[in-house]
Amino acid sequence: MNATRTAYRTCPLCEAVCGLELTVIEDRITAARGDRDHVLSAGFICPKGATFGQVVHDPDRLRRPLLRGADGEHHEVTWDEAFAAVEAGLTGVVSRHGRDAVAVYLGNPNVHTMAGPLYGGPLVKAVGSRNVYSASTVDQMPKHVSCGYLYGNPDAIPVPDVDRTDLLVLIGANPLESNGSLCTAPDFPGRLAAVQARGGRFVVVDPRRTRTAAMADEHVFIRPGGDALLLFGLVHTLFDEDLVALGRLDGHVRGVEQVEVLAKDFAPEVVTSRCGVPAADIRRLARELAAAPAAAVYGRIGTCTVEFGTLTSWLVDVVNVLTGNLDRPGGVMFPLAPHARQNQRPGGKGFRVGRWASRVRGLPEVKGELPVATLADEITTPGDGQVRAVVTVAGNPVLSTPNSGQLDEALAGLEFMVSVDPYLNETTRHADVILPPTDPARVGHYDFAFLTLVVHNMAAYSPPVLPKDPGGMDESDILARLTLIAAGQGGTDVAAGHEHLLAQLLRRAADDPDSPVAGRPVAQLRDLVDGDGPAERLLDARLRLGAYGDGFGAEPDGLTLRRLLDHPHGLDLGPLQPRIPEVLRTPSGQVELCPEPVAADVDRLRAALDRPSDGLVLVGRRHLRSNNSWMHNVPALMKGRDRCTLQIHPSDATALRLADGAQATVASRVGTLTVAVEITDTVMPGVVSLPHGWGHGAPGTRMPVAAASPGVNSNILTDDRAIDPLSGNSVLNGIPVTVVPTA
Repeated sequence: MNATRTAYRTCPLCEAVCGLELTVIEDRITAARGDRDHVLSAGFICPKGATFGQVVHDPDRLRRPLLRGADGEHHEVTWDEAFAAVEAGLTGVVSRHGRDAVAVYLGNPNVHTMAGPLYGGPLVKAVGSRNVYSASTVDQMPKHVSCGYLYGNPDAIPVPDVDRTDLLVLIGANPLESNGSLCTAPDFPGRLAAVQARGGRFVVVDPRRTRTAAMADEHVFIRPGGDALLLFGLVHTLFDEDLVALGRLDGHVRGVEQVEVLAKDFAPEVVTSRCGVPAADIRRLARELAAAPAAAVYGRIGTCTVEFGTLTSWLVDVVNVLTGNLDRPGGVMFPLAPHARQNQRPGGKGFRVGRWASRVRGLPEVKGELPVATLADEITTPGDGQVRAVVTVAGNPVLSTPNSGQLDEALAGLEFMVSVDPYLNETTRHADVILPPTDPARVGHYDFAFLTLVVHNMAAYSPPVLPKDPGGMDESDILARLTLIAAGQGGTDVAAGHEHLLAQLLRRAADDPDSPVAGRPVAQLRDLVDGDGPAERLLDARLRLGAYGDGFGAEPDGLTLRRLLDHPHGLDLGPLQPRIPEVLRTPSGQVELCPEPVAADVDRLRAALDRPSDGLVLVGRRHLRSNNSWMHNVPALMKGRDRCTLQIHPSDATALRLADGAQATVASRVGTLTVAVEITDTVMPGVVSLPHGWGHGAPGTRMPVAAASPGVNSNILTDDRAIDPLSGNSVLNGIPVTVVPTA
């Protein structure tokens, strides 16, 4: 008789970190449901989480390394053969062309594992190249840059305290589909319903009437890319009508007067024609934000992936500051992750960009990386420093980056490419070596990224649910071995590499006079570290040194990995608490409300006021049953009608003589594609919408479920030359396009 057991773990398929209750029969997950005892999700689950077992047991998932043979096909090889090929390929490129000839791309899935946050940085450092790229410059870098200038730390991102707010304004965000983004909130639908149930309201500003907008108390249509103008209209009104009230922030903010000067040219009556929101509505919304007992403005991907992404992201926080809603309950607040240390005092070095620039287009470095929009340029443009090899860790940039047809062609011309990925997809088909990590159920899980963005402080660790695959390899071991190869140390003594990382962490803590282990011998600390695997040992050390930790015995009741193992449904660490000024790392130790680089970009926005706003523009969209391109090989998530359609308003369809279900040809400056039309009044006139993450079925891929419903790649149309200059983020929304019936 097969033994049936129940196991608990955190879902790794999106940012919501919901708890799963899994039914396991021998070595197979047969069911997944919401964990009713989870401290944050309380039983909530979305369609993705319900298919966790199907994701784990996908027969098309790679479990052994692949090597491209002389016939151009990928063939299974041993791990030693694969790493030998990696060592020969990478060291050969470096010896011939130098370290900058190797580029590293880190995809979005990295933040959904323990290995990515722990080992990605050391790998990048070992490669030693300035050509580092990630998914961050596709969808979120403007928020990092604006927070870096405002608070001195690009990772200090305030989140809406949705459980205590009275008024929530969501701009360019659709959490009923995304489950939250840069805001970790399990059961976002339930939390929004709770706002309404306690007498509060939420407003959605979006060029589409999304599922979130349909649930909202008010939906405001806005012209794509007009968010910064709308927000400046709010700021202008706050000053114009004497509604600015900093509250407890008084004395902790610099630059209020300079912001008032910048806002003078953006009266609601001036910006209305360009952003499409009536001036009266802008003024009313400003008054409501100022009058609410607690209010929060939350902007997400629609505010980051536009021409003025950093300005828009900055203005979101400016409105929160000027209404006294930054760092107060019910406003927007800074979570305190269990693995993060609490600062002892405000102040620091602050934030800057441009320590180096890209070779071809001169685009500045931000947070240690270059804009992914220029990766193809760096591969195809000859000269000193030309990229000849690429290392990808997760992600699928051939589908997710702008003008992606260009990148697809560029990858085909590399001297060498290695990918850490469980699928032979549109990107990894170009790799000479593919190193697939073991199934996510066979490794432990802790959310380093998302617990820094959670709407209620908590901690959770999930031990492995299934036994190790004897022939597989954990991602932490893969990345550690790659790191050793990149550093020129060979790739065999992986255990020593793991211990070296742990020793570095403990040494930094012992050398820090503010650390609870200041002055203690590293060897003594290392003997106290707990955990069955290398990632777990690093996690235990981080927890013990963190804000809630035991300080290696200094606080006996403090947090450790062992304590998390005793709480399989997570550990509630309490509601968000005010953290200003402690969280601030600016040289002044204050919120720098009007940073000079941001203020200088206002001239560009002012010039846009006179720009004509006619013609169709393209925006993206997402669906609850997918996460970018990840989920499209799971049969249960691909059921139903075609989701990859061009949505267009009835008035535009009539003018263009487009019929529902017919084919249309869509063209931009960089590309053309043909797609089925979906006529709907959920998009505003002048706007068309395509989902992102599609375009499957390329030759050489092995994702048959995805290939059976390939869709079209919307990034054939997005423009690699269109980026937000302050952050290098790609402009994926508001792309000018033409649409005609397909002959």
